[in-house]
Amino acid sequence: MADIQITNGVTSVGVLNPNMRVFDIVMPTEYGSSYNSYLVEGERSAALIETVHLDFFDEYLENLRRAIDLNKIEYLVMNHNEPDHSGSVERLAGLLPNLKIVVSQAGSLYLKNITNRSDLNLIIAKDGESLDLGGKTLRFISAPFLHWPDSMFTWLPEEKVLFSCDFLGAHFCEPTMLDTHLPERYRDGYFSAMVGYYGAIFGPFKPYVRKGLEKIQGLDIQYAATSHGPVLTKGGMLEKVMDYYRETSQPVVHEQPLIPVFYTSAYHNTEKLALAIARGIKEVLPHAEVTAYDLVYADPAETARLINECDGCMIGSPTINRDAVPPIWALLSHVDAVNFAKRPVGLFGSYGWSGEGVPNLRARLEGLKARLMPEDFRVVFVPTEADLEKARAFGRSFAEQIKG
Repeated sequence: MADIQITNGVTSVGVLNPNMRVFDIVMPTEYGSSYNSYLVEGERSAALIETVHLDFFDEYLENLRRAIDLNKIEYLVMNHNEPDHSGSVERLAGLLPNLKIVVSQAGSLYLKNITNRSDLNLIIAKDGESLDLGGKTLRFISAPFLHWPDSMFTWLPEEKVLFSCDFLGAHFCEPTMLDTHLPERYRDGYFSAMVGYYGAIFGPFKPYVRKGLEKIQGLDIQYAATSHGPVLTKGGMLEKVMDYYRETSQPVVHEQPLIPVFYTSAYHNTEKLALAIARGIKEVLPHAEVTAYDLVYADPAETARLINECDGCMIGSPTINRDAVPPIWALLSHVDAVNFAKRPVGLFGSYGWSGEGVPNLRARLEGLKARLMPEDFRVVFVPTEADLEKARAFGRSFAEQIKG
């Protein structure tokens, strides 16, 4: 990607990565991505907003040299210091030994360890502080946990540009760097990429998303210069993306408790327990939404949503080869560990020779800091009628905990 002017004194100098298909191990990137960096030129000095992944440093350097005499760059603003943003900092600092690097307090700690350098010329930016480049002012807005503790926004009032870091971004490779140039046939693809990006990056931090939106609500933003994907423009995609963030970050409030019962069952024994437990829950909370989900057949996306949005859940597994079975572990791999703490959970299952499945689940859920029932409910092989009555009582006890 060549240097592209966004507005007066603001130039995109980042690089494209159209071939990227996976980001951060777990994020599919069907449309590739970009590592965005911006050059802001004032009358007195110039500043870069972030750098790019180290793998693309040579191309990045070419873009910079086309856009400006490198010696005129006085500042580097790091809104966030994850390696896809900070990967080129160490090499850039080697080329520009007098470079002043603006970071948040947390960012100053992270950047030292990411670059393994303690001699960087760091300036700690506090919330609301400004940097005057001469006719161009950079104002720093603290935005912690969007999505690291070090995150901040940078506001350029003269050009009405918000450098929003990962906030409002998307893994989407748009060569022109402007949302207004997106062909109509790609707009649904862009929006889908943005939704997936939000879910993976900001889904665990919804309260901070709301705070971030509050901090910028009074700004007349004409351009949101994100760290990935095209620059969003007022009248283009900006309002739609901000509306999505606003709506999706609202707390989920259920009129009646949502209590899914997740299970797998080789010979219907754990299934019998699941259905008895579900009946017991309904006896105490008749209006609750209580559904038993056999994870072998249930939609993984739907059960992932349910376990993260529920008011509490039951999880049941048989024991095969001294462990719980793979569909249960797959479900737990989707748990939002940031927000799952104190979620009420009950564990149950049928076993034969040994019975390690449920205890292994308990160990994992203790690690997730769930609020577990004091005792798990387990039976050996086929549950008797008395066992099923005890399973109903187990469900009633769990419902009392939710009701309580």
